Amino acid sequence: MLPAGINPESIAATERLIRRRIRRTPVVEVDGADFGLPVANLKLKLELLQHTGSFKTRGAFANLLSRELPPAGVVAASGGNHGAAVAFAAQKLHSPATIFVPTVASSAKVDRIRSYGANLVIAGDRYAEALAASEVWSKKSGALPIHAYNDVETLLGQGTVGLETEQQAPDLDTLLVAVGGGGLIGGIAAWYSGRIQIIGVEPEAAPTLTNALAAGCPVDAPAGGIAADSLAPKHVGELAFAIAQSFVRRVVLVTDDAIRHAQETLWDVLRVAAEPGGVAALAALLSRRYEPQPNERVGAVVCGGNTDAIAF
Repeated sequence: MLPAGINPESIAATERLIRRRIRRTPVVEVDGADFGLPVANLKLKLELLQHTGSFKTRGAFANLLSRELPPAGVVAASGGNHGAAVAFAAQKLHSPATIFVPTVASSAKVDRIRSYGANLVIAGDRYAEALAASEVWSKKSGALPIHAYNDVETLLGQGTVGLETEQQAPDLDTLLVAVGGGGLIGGIAAWYSGRIQIIGVEPEAAPTLTNALAAGCPVDAPAGGIAADSLAPKHVGELAFAIAQSFVRRVVLVTDDAIRHAQETLWDVLRVAAEPGGVAALAALLSRRYEPQPNERVGAVVCGGNTDAIAF
């Protein structure tokens, strides 16, 4: 079952709305053997090549182009990528932006946010604390809050990753997608609506969707690990959870070591530098937490590239 307002038709309409503002990122087909995988080929959606270095730019423009912007502008809380995306979209649309980030945000992401002219505020050690501070600011200033993963507009924007991926790789059986708050996997799963397998991937140190599915509702989860700045909210979003119950086949967990290995392997094979959260889906394949069936046609979304490191 899909939440009200989130469906393939609305995602397609959102893609038309934001098309001029985003990049159509490539899908690269590689020999599975290059990654040590028992598949003939692997298709990688390189969404880290999006403006601001992550898929978040889609949801940011979906919000700012479809909602009335007040004089006080917009406010967002973020581990870094969402904040950079909102700051970028606000700059392009000539709107003020205030971005709250926790201390865990990487310097690469903080620098990006500042480069887009936003007012940056560091609040708390984790995303949940930055979110609480942003909500206080919104009430005080009148700025429009742009949620990182639990607004309808956000999920519609992220769903355009699924739309593009299907156009570029129409023969996929399975697509692996990293999970933090759930905006990306929720949007992609809503687009496909069961037509292919969607596999969620989370760090063991931040099992937000795993715990929610076990409990039958979003619940608080640990928020640690190497990808804490992008895949470790306090709990998964309600909208994404509802979609996942119907259209996410399963969720697998990966270790920090597996994520580091995936970063190194992606660099070695393709000379693509991804951040930890951005490579989690690939880590599930390389670590065999998800093992494709013979002849299964598999893809993975590489969703973020805001890393301080270029070589490993």
